[in-house]
Formats: sequence, C-alpha cells, structure tokens
Amino acid sequence: MFSRGSTQAINIITAIAAVGIIVGALSLFVVLSAFDGLKNLHLEYTSIADPDVKVYAAQGKFFEFTEAQKQQIASIKGLTSFSSIVENQVILNFKQKRQNAIIKGVDANYVNVIAVDSILDYGNWFDGKEFYIVLGNQISNVLSIGINNYETPLDLVMPKAGKGQITNLMDAFRTEKVIVSGIYQLTNEMDKKYAFTSITLARKLLNLDKNKVSHIEARLAPDANYGFIRTRLTEILGPDVVIKSRIQLNDAMYKMLNTENLIVYLLFTLVLIVALFSLIGAMIMMIIDKKRNLQTLHKLGASLKKIRLIFFLQGMLMTILGGLLGVFLGVILIKIQQATSLVMITPSLAYPTKLNFLNGVIVLGTLYVLGIIASSIASLSIKKEILVG
Repeated sequence: MFSRGSTQAINIITAIAAVGIIVGALSLFVVLSAFDGLKNLHLEYTSIADPDVKVYAAQGKFFEFTEAQKQQIASIKGLTSFSSIVENQVILNFKQKRQNAIIKGVDANYVNVIAVDSILDYGNWFDGKEFYIVLGNQISNVLSIGINNYETPLDLVMPKAGKGQITNLMDAFRTEKVIVSGIYQLTNEMDKKYAFTSITLARKLLNLDKNKVSHIEARLAPDANYGFIRTRLTEILGPDVVIKSRIQLNDAMYKMLNTENLIVYLLFTLVLIVALFSLIGAMIMMIIDKKRNLQTLHKLGASLKKIRLIFFLQGMLMTILGGLLGVFLGVILIKIQQATSLVMITPSLAYPTKLNFLNGVIVLGTLYVLGIIASSIASLSIKKEILVG
C-alpha cells in the first residue's frame, strides 16, 4: 500500500490517483452539505411564511366558515391554533405612487399560527386594530412610505364586484385610509406581494359577510397526526375544500431542490468515476512494474485468484482510506464555514451548510461501490500469461 515502486512515474501516477479519490470524496460531501444547508434555509423561510396546514375553497375565492365550525376545529387534537384569512387584490395609493398588492386580512389568532415577530423589520404588528396595515419591505420602498404617518395615510383601493357598464368612476371602487404600523422582510417575492391588515377591514373593502373566508391557516403540535387532522377537517368543513400541508404548498420548490440535488450528486459522482479510472491506470502500471515479483509468487504456489485478490485489496484500501480522509477534510471545511462564514451569499448572509451523517454514508457508499468495480477491473487485468511468461 505505502511502498514505493521502482519507477518514479508509477509513484507519481499512484499519488495522483490517491489525491483524486480524496478530492472527489471531499467535493461530493461538501456539495451535499451545501444543498442540505440551502434546503434547511428554505424550510426556515417556509416555516415562517407558510402555515402547517392551509384550507381553501375547491372552487371560487371564498367559502362559508361558521362559528359552530370554528368550535369544532378548535377541539381537534393536535391542532393548536388556526386563523381565518381573507385575501384579494388591492391597489395601494400613496402620494401619487401606486402599487398592486394582495391584501391579507387576518384575525387575532394569526400571531399564534405564524411567528410574525420574526419577520417584522421595524414597527409593530397591528394586533387586530382595524385601520392599520403591515407592508413588505419592497412595497414600502416602491411607495416611499414609512410607519406611523398619521398626516398622510395610505389609501387602499378595491374595485367593487358587479356587472354592467361603469357610469361613475368614483362608485366603482371602495377606498379606506390606513396607517402603516410596521414593515416586514422575508423574501423579495413575498415582500412585494402581501400587505397584512385586519380581517374586518378586508371584509369591509370586499363587502363580504362575516362568515366568509378565503382560507384557513392552522398550526399543528409537533407530534400531531396530519392524516387524522385532515380527515377531521374534511368532516367539519365538507368535501368542497382543499386541505394542504406545508410540504404540499411548496411541492414545486421541494421537487426543484431534490432534482438539483440529484443532478449535482450525479455530476460529482462522475468526478469520482474519473478519479477511479486513474486508480485503475495506476494499479495496472503497478502490476506491470511487479511482473517479476508476481511470477515468483506464482512459482512459490500463489494461485492466479490469490494474486488478483492482492491487487483488489490494495485498490479497496486506497479507496477506503481516500474516502475517509476526504470526508474528514469535508467535515473540517464545513465546520470552518459555519464558524467563520468564509463564503458569503450576500454581505449579511453566509452560505448555509448542514452537517448530516447520511451525507457521509452516501459519499462513502458511492465511493466504495465504484471502488469495488475499479479494483475488480484492475485485478482482472492480471492474466495467466503474465505469471508464466
């Protein structure tokens, strides 16, 4: 394993093959850890932005949600809190600046479903007050509006529902003046999309009945049985609603992350395959270099099978030690990134990484399977003619 060959070129080729295995294992482990970090970062954002369970109408924008149904849902085991939501497109108007957004009217329980304190950049949540609103950072920048501006309130403009020709433009819209109580910041997409206010004000703008909602958002206990809760919600609300978990709400994102993870895994597995081709070449060179020694072993009684086994074990030893060293160096590199933020995505956000025992198993498992194939190919290059020639 560690003895030097008689030719310097063989020593160099063997060293290159060993380094290739180490670097390949290191690269694959680091990439998998980085993708786990990105997935974990996304989960953190979705855990803030999305509820554990969301219920909405199978058809249309709104559905009936009565007080009796609320009491029944409140008694479901494992469902810790829920909030009624009313959503609709709205025009935000401030000092001749306009911005389209989605107004999200929420009730007082919303703070128990979503951790709003963690997304507020500055200001305060409106806490059920009717004529207050919380804007996204992107919307605030577009409108050039701050918080607690009582002199110049923000106008919420909502088109009235109905049919027929508009004869008076002023009668075609409902307008309410609100005070911005806070600015939230989560993602660029959400910051420019949603404006939070009380459900009472949202219903007033839409002229909705007090029992009408766009959807219901719920929070579950950590040990909750989602299947049981889904069944109970269907029994209470009827078959005309759609019930989705957080994972189902972000199904496209999860599929994209998993697909990208698989593609990167396959690409870096290709790097390992190239490195193991170098191992095959190095072992064949060693076989040629040790030809006389092999002939001596054969004359002393070593069979072709046993001689092949020697080189198979040598190839596996190089693969095992190289893989372990590569993963060890990968762990050190990930620890350095987590401790020092060596690589940054933005000036304030370090590239996320996550150490996962399963990633080490995947890397070593992949490497060892490929190592068995490479070592077998190299050892099978020893023919009977070499031993008797």
